[in-house]
Amino acid sequence: MLSPGLRRSLTVFTAVVLVVVYVPLALVLLNSFNTDNTFGWPPPGYTLHWWRVAWESQGARVALWTSVKVACAATAIALLLGTLAAMALRRTRFFGRNVVSLLIILPIALPGVVTGLAFQNGFKTILGIQLSLWTIVIAHATFCIVTVFNNVQARFQRLGSNFEQASMDLGAGRWTTFRLVTFPMLRSALLAGALLSFGLSFDEIVVTTFTASSQDQTLPIWIFQNLFRPNQAPIVNVVAAVLVVFSAIPIWLAQRLSGSTEGMTGAVT
Repeated sequence: MLSPGLRRSLTVFTAVVLVVVYVPLALVLLNSFNTDNTFGWPPPGYTLHWWRVAWESQGARVALWTSVKVACAATAIALLLGTLAAMALRRTRFFGRNVVSLLIILPIALPGVVTGLAFQNGFKTILGIQLSLWTIVIAHATFCIVTVFNNVQARFQRLGSNFEQASMDLGAGRWTTFRLVTFPMLRSALLAGALLSFGLSFDEIVVTTFTASSQDQTLPIWIFQNLFRPNQAPIVNVVAAVLVVFSAIPIWLAQRLSGSTEGMTGAVT
């Protein structure tokens, strides 16, 4: 048990951290309604004008659609490869198994600059491939795989293999067991992993900067390139507010899914 003094100190520390993290985000949202395009404080008034201008911005809409396409494609690849990797490492025991697991998880721990530079050199220098939308997707998929892999592995560790063994003891084959037993157990973990993968890909900028061509512009890159242009700052605030919402919703849903799944798992066991 924590002492009352330590508990109060942790509460104050947590509150300070939350304020430091979320007050700037709240200011971005507030300034998107600010009538003063120089962001005078306090705001002299509030307006939806910048939201209408942002909606009519062709560049912002194209960048938004590009980010959605990249995030969806990277998430699909991550779901397939992350699930297969987790199942393979769960079912087999071989020399170097832990090393393989580490190599799968490593991309999300590496600095984005290192990952982006490595992919750019690999695509352009070694493979001779021109940068395109698909080079962004491949680069994003490498760290999105980690979220799916970790979610599936955690689910397998919590549930064990008793249900699958019982199914096969009753005469079901591997495919039938996977379809009727394994997949339903993994469904919410896969959905949570997909939501986290989508959020990670959607707001990624560092790796994207190294792997995107001059014709492909995701929403974070559009924000960065327009941030210091005259009369664009209010529109950038609107787009940044949308980006925060688009990134937060998948993470919130994934958290809700993980929480509800733990409750169901506890009820079953």
